[in-house]
Amino acid sequence: MDINESKYLHIRPPKEALWAMIVFLAVLIVFFGVRTWNEITGASRPFPASTISVSGEGKVFVKPDVAVVNIGVIKQGTDLVLTQRSATDVINRVLEMLKREGVEDKDVKTTSYSISPRYDYKDGAQIFRGYEVHQNLEVKIRDLGEVGGILSRSAEFGANQVGSIQFTVDDPKAAKDEARAAAIKDAKEKAARLSKSLDIRLKKLVSYSESGGGFPPPVPIYGKAAEFGLGGDFPALPSGENEINIFVTLTYEIR
Repeated sequence: MDINESKYLHIRPPKEALWAMIVFLAVLIVFFGVRTWNEITGASRPFPASTISVSGEGKVFVKPDVAVVNIGVIKQGTDLVLTQRSATDVINRVLEMLKREGVEDKDVKTTSYSISPRYDYKDGAQIFRGYEVHQNLEVKIRDLGEVGGILSRSAEFGANQVGSIQFTVDDPKAAKDEARAAAIKDAKEKAARLSKSLDIRLKKLVSYSESGGGFPPPVPIYGKAAEFGLGGDFPALPSGENEINIFVTLTYEIR
């Protein structure tokens, strides 16, 4: 073959490579075509469904059926053993009295017990004064008519710390269920009114939240019983009613 004729020769690629190139180009065309279409139509970024949220409140008043009180003793002395014994004697007498008054063992528990050294400070020096022993009981009284009498007799038997009192409901589940149902009903009625006023249609419920349902905190009565002259007649302690509030929020999809 003449050398001059070689410039007219062409090297042809194999058929497999040619088909691979065609497929690759087709995939690129499809990929960029879909991407461009999604950007134009917004198909890759769907708009979130429109929603509306409404709140409701449920309120229930319940008559307390138990009182929870704190009864304690603080004793001070230089002899630790004698100081502990003195505090223990008071607590034992109070426990015996509670049993006589019909308070069950399950309704009495020790919430704190501590022994602490006491010091005076003079001219930068630490001077030991003695020990302080403190024990506290939490007592659940189911006969509300006996609350004042039990606290008074506790002081007579040596309890010198009367903490706080809380009139509450032993099993609040039924009252909370009632308050929750009222809150949901309130929210649904608001949603129906809004739907009509705004000319929208409520679809499915997409979320639910709830708060509240607690009781008021304990009310402090006295600090050291002796400072208030406890030991005789205890003041009247009306229990009143407890208010249970539950708040709910319902979120609906709308159109």
